[in-house]
Amino acid sequence: MNAPFLKYTGIAAPLMVDNIDTDQIIPSREMKSVSKTGLSGGLFAGQRYVSGRTVNPDFVLNKAEFKDATILLSGKNFGCGSSREHAVWALKEYGFRAIIAESFGEIFYNNCVRNGILPIQLSNDQITKLGRDVTIDLSSQTVGNFHFDIPEGDKAMLIGGLDPIAMTLSHKADIDQHFARDSQQRPWLY
Repeated sequence: MNAPFLKYTGIAAPLMVDNIDTDQIIPSREMKSVSKTGLSGGLFAGQRYVSGRTVNPDFVLNKAEFKDATILLSGKNFGCGSSREHAVWALKEYGFRAIIAESFGEIFYNNCVRNGILPIQLSNDQITKLGRDVTIDLSSQTVGNFHFDIPEGDKAMLIGGLDPIAMTLSHKADIDQHFARDSQQRPWLY
């Protein structure tokens, strides 16, 4: 289960770069676990640190005004590259609840929804008009003064705090009725 996403206000950190791939989000050398935890230290490791673990003061997440950011702003094609779900797990463990970008890698977008992170697509002009403190209302599909689109199934999953298994189990009564009916129509299969 994920935390339900209804209305959320947080600090938005601008990382307005195009084509941030999953290897930039979490380099392969930082994937030291096959679980969803222990990954946030490696988030953007190639940019957050200058050598070893020496903090890069110029990287946006290391600046005092954005150190508690929970919303990330970015450019086109955020999360492109390999399908590693570790990238989303690292973002979630770091504390991000939403990513607002001009576009997303398709698999990354789906991994965000499955892990309770809201991916929002806006134009560059709209993103640059968002302030440091951003309010997102998923029920009305607004961020600041802008409307965003999201598939109904993804919206329901995020509002309900559901992962794919919980989403499937929410239809258990229908599934049970289907199998009861099917077992009478095709008993040789059961």
